[in-house]
Amino acid sequence: MICVLFAGLFVWIPASPKAQQSLTAEAVMQKADEKARGNTSRGEMKMTIVRPKWSREIQMKTWSKGDEYSLILITGPARDKGTAFLKREREIWNWQPAIDRTIKLPPSMMMQSWMGSDFTNDDLVKESSVVDDYSHTFLGDEKIADRDCYRIELIPKPEAAVVWGKVVTWVDKKDFLQLRSEFYDEDG
Repeated sequence: MICVLFAGLFVWIPASPKAQQSLTAEAVMQKADEKARGNTSRGEMKMTIVRPKWSREIQMKTWSKGDEYSLILITGPARDKGTAFLKREREIWNWQPAIDRTIKLPPSMMMQSWMGSDFTNDDLVKESSVVDDYSHTFLGDEKIADRDCYRIELIPKPEAAVVWGKVVTWVDKKDFLQLRSEFYDEDG
């Protein structure tokens, strides 16, 4: 009788914290990318453009539906407030409140700078992949807004059609949200 009860005993041992941390940097970025894309999204962002002699901050609200549709509304600084960009499939439309007009950006403007940054208008319609186009390396752990984060460096693969020399991103360990990203050109 004792043997029968012992044979039916099932022991559950939870995974150790080290086993839970066995995610690769690429797996973390895959989870973060899936979390960010979803079916629809909305967010508020601040982009800081840093140059040797000046810097500029742009605040914006964003909405997207899949990969095909997105809207960016500039909320600051005051001189750009109200400017909007609509991505519809491979087209970009721009609302300029100062002239009360909507303008479709022609192909000749696609390689121009977006809002004074290193992003181009073409970057807004292209879909590069933070998973497929980059190699990923853990740089360590940091806290952002009281959240434990992975700090990950992304280096573009030689065949990738991306403009960045590297990207450093902070991904929340619990929810896999990208809380901060720094984009560097080829010169760092």
